Amino acid sequence: MIHISLGSSTRLVFLPRPVARWESGMFKSSSCFIFFWLGVFLFIMEGRGSAVNTPASRPVTRRSKSYGRSCVEAPSYFWQTPGHLAVLKIPNSRGTAKSQTITNKVDPEHIALLVKNEWKLSYITPLHHFRHTRLKSYSKHLSAFIVAEKQQGVAVEVGLEAGFKVTFSAVLGLAETDEDAETVFIQIQSKPVFAAVADAPKVVWRGWLTCVNGDLEYLRSLPPDFVSLPLFCTSGPESLTTLVKSWFERVFDCNFGCLALNSTTLNWLTALWTGCHPTCNIRHLKLAWSLPTQPPLDVSYTVNPQDAWELWNSIHPEESTDDRIDIQEVQSFINGLEAHFFRHFKIFLSAGTLVKVSTALGSAHVDGKIKIGNSDYITTLLTLLTECALLKMPA
Repeated sequence: MIHISLGSSTRLVFLPRPVARWESGMFKSSSCFIFFWLGVFLFIMEGRGSAVNTPASRPVTRRSKSYGRSCVEAPSYFWQTPGHLAVLKIPNSRGTAKSQTITNKVDPEHIALLVKNEWKLSYITPLHHFRHTRLKSYSKHLSAFIVAEKQQGVAVEVGLEAGFKVTFSAVLGLAETDEDAETVFIQIQSKPVFAAVADAPKVVWRGWLTCVNGDLEYLRSLPPDFVSLPLFCTSGPESLTTLVKSWFERVFDCNFGCLALNSTTLNWLTALWTGCHPTCNIRHLKLAWSLPTQPPLDVSYTVNPQDAWELWNSIHPEESTDDRIDIQEVQSFINGLEAHFFRHFKIFLSAGTLVKVSTALGSAHVDGKIKIGNSDYITTLLTLLTECALLKMPA
């Protein structure tokens, strides 16, 4: 590891990483090759009904925030239906981060569950007949499902448990528009077999589904029996995450996928959080790049928050009447940080990939891991992540 520092505002850390290697396989006969391409052809033909399809003759109505379905209901075939949902577009501008005392409209106990933990992100396609009025029933069904899977030999990495208790609860107040469905929080507790009667169950897994400032045109174009909670955040053993996802897919006819955060998203967070410094001390701005060298290098770059804000203010003045930020301003800010780094170390960070950004307001990693550090700006973060989840879904 190479560590280089200059003054109190800039720090450089090089961490060599091994380069992963892989070798591709080969078809051993022409018959394998023929069957392979036949399978690909059939797969493509089967997938022609895309995730944006919906019946053309079906009326689209304004939906309530409570939706429902029996746990034994037939699948919806949402992805095979004709017609089209609204096409999502990547925005070139967005509003500046606004501070709000979120605990004025959201239960502080609920907010405490979301803040400080590290969350792994996934996207989830629309849920068929999900109802907020049936959360208690869902708690019982998921609990029974996890116990049944464990009895069948599915590994659950939480120790010797006599059983699991699952709790679904609605986090009211995070929704920003009438079309946003209310956030749903899920908690799994377990109690060891030999625990004393008075011992409290231990929380072994948490997760939540949310939609904050979701694209209005898209949400209104969904069939009325679907609800979109596209952002799924989890914290706990991967084995339990897999079981929870499996249950959702069986019951609500949905699909999950990993939600990685690209460098553009991290650039947006860097600019949005830096702009908050005058009203909420961000304490530090830490950025990490991955450089495609041999061996690959990780560069950690820590910037004094006041210096970062002065650079941002020179691009988007605080006294500006325009409360929106465009992508050109964001890119200019990142270019300025990279240019400052180059002047000192003669290294082009632009040749690499931004993989992590961290401030006192939160952190985000390209692998799809986030941490919420301050609830006053949670709406800004969740709005951006909701957008990422909707854009990531199959089209």
